[in-house]
Amino acid sequence: MALALVWFRRDLRLGDLPTLLEVANDGDRALALFVLDDALLGPAGERRRDALYRALAALDEQLGGRLLVVKGDPAKAVPAVAAAAGAARVHVSADFGPYGARRDDAVALALRERGVELVRTGSPYVVSPGRVLKDDGDPYRVFTPYFRSWQEHGWRPPAETSAETVEWVEPDTVDTGRARRPIPEPRGEMPDVSEAGALAAWSEFVADDLADYGEGRDRIDRDGTSRMSVHLKYGTIHPRTMLAELARRRSDGAAQYRRQLAWRDFYADFLHHRPDTARRNYDGRFDAMQYETGRGADEAFAAWTGGRTGYPIVDAAMRQLAAEGWIHNRLRMIVASFLVKDLHLPWWWGARHFMTQLVDGDLANNQHGWQWTAGTGTDASPYFRVFNPVRQGEKFDPTGEFVRRWVPELRSIAGKAVHDPADRPGAYPEPIVDHAHERRVALARFDAIRSQ
Repeated sequence: MALALVWFRRDLRLGDLPTLLEVANDGDRALALFVLDDALLGPAGERRRDALYRALAALDEQLGGRLLVVKGDPAKAVPAVAAAAGAARVHVSADFGPYGARRDDAVALALRERGVELVRTGSPYVVSPGRVLKDDGDPYRVFTPYFRSWQEHGWRPPAETSAETVEWVEPDTVDTGRARRPIPEPRGEMPDVSEAGALAAWSEFVADDLADYGEGRDRIDRDGTSRMSVHLKYGTIHPRTMLAELARRRSDGAAQYRRQLAWRDFYADFLHHRPDTARRNYDGRFDAMQYETGRGADEAFAAWTGGRTGYPIVDAAMRQLAAEGWIHNRLRMIVASFLVKDLHLPWWWGARHFMTQLVDGDLANNQHGWQWTAGTGTDASPYFRVFNPVRQGEKFDPTGEFVRRWVPELRSIAGKAVHDPADRPGAYPEPIVDHAHERRVALARFDAIRSQ
């Protein structure tokens, strides 16, 4: 039997993994490989690194300790391991992100020079980026028509794979040409980031919360979301597996959850076609937008990151982010709107901070979620949507429970009054800006560029 490499990246599972079917169809034995890549680990932040290490440890256990972990530039490490081990093929799930696509092209070229094929099968998405296009062949720029076409396009059922689908090779029995690295130890506490943990969390959500997801998903004070984002980030579950379960449910909650998975595909597709938008405005008019600068801007940003803005829902969200590395999607929109439209700071400041803090930090979702809220992205007219932080708190945390949980200075204030306290006990600050005034400033600055 020939030998093939299975190079794991954002697919740290063995179930519903089409790459394994390709290896089995070729009749190859498989050597499992993961490359610790400083280009990704460096900017990831401690929480995402911890999540990765936990997922790798779980995968290694599923493989009976047969996961080969090496460190280095994948464009050098992968071809070196393939050549030393005598592998004819390297199997991966396709990566469509800006860095991942460049990396894989470089690896494919280096492998080709050694007579080895890079085989890309499947992706981390329901429908791979680039597949859903308008009738004229152009990509979609608005979600709703994309969503209709996405549903019409459809997707394959989950792949029936497991650890037994292929014969795994013990790394110590082949010459890999690289030192085998131990999986780094995580430093912090976090939920089970493994395939078994993902399936258990998904089953629990479906049983307990899916039916009410349509109504409850925006409530900040309730634990009504699935928190599956970290598992989708590292591929400990495939969204196709989730859709197969959703297809058996006829509730509004199931329909709403399916729509959220489509948003994930939409943003990945958008970034695939416009990789520059990871760092730059999609709407070029906003390149002329006036933002605050200097010491005042730095102080405002520090107050925002530290949960000291004087707006309780904003501060509670930012404190939860600092403590847990996760916040509700509604909170992500509220704090993003506050940074861009109340403090008049660039969206990429906030996006960069999120990527250092979020355990589920995903480039496409994060950057384009920020651009959507900032008004620079795919929505038709979102700059006019300026979230009032007091009203948002009253609507989505109506009892004030969430704020009191994360802002202990305000625990003496009962009910929704906590969102706009007349008296501020202890050291809790006064609002650093007046929302009504800053809303007018934000819209005036937009009016100055909208005709360009």
